[in-house]
Amino acid sequence: MLEINFNPFPILKTERLTLRQYRESDKGEMHKMRSDPKLMHFVPRPMTTSEEDAAAFITLLNESAAKNEFINWAITFTGEDKLIGMIGLFRMNLEHFRTEIGYMLMTEYHGKQIMQEAIDAAVKYAFEELKFHSLEAVISPDNIPSQKTIEKCGFVREAYFKDYEFYKGAFKDILVYSKITTLK
Repeated sequence: MLEINFNPFPILKTERLTLRQYRESDKGEMHKMRSDPKLMHFVPRPMTTSEEDAAAFITLLNESAAKNEFINWAITFTGEDKLIGMIGLFRMNLEHFRTEIGYMLMTEYHGKQIMQEAIDAAVKYAFEELKFHSLEAVISPDNIPSQKTIEKCGFVREAYFKDYEFYKGAFKDILVYSKITTLK
């Protein structure tokens, strides 16, 4: 079984991005992102209703990493430090070396391969540092851009589940994509 330790919090860097721990000062951008109906349309989770709500969500994310339950990074441009998105590894199944990856990017940054770069960094960390064997991404069948992005990152579609989740009075279908490490 895997043993996970996010202390100290790992900072990931790519050519353009820094994936870092959330700060209380991110609450305005977090609220902007998590209250955007276009972004949250595909996320079966409650939207934030205020900056205080966003601050509580940030606290939850940071506390979960401190407890080694899951990890979620703030996506920023290196040198700019403004929160533009989020990416994380959660629903960790340590016994079976598998975890789920999830992500969100503010609308104004779509179409610039930012999320692909962030996913590649998180996948590399999951496989090389944490030693997971496989990752999965759960995506709405209606979210075509997310499907294209995850496929560009080498994930393959494994399943289509009908009525898999019940949220806000309706059943939702999901797609499951996965990627298996090539490391031995």
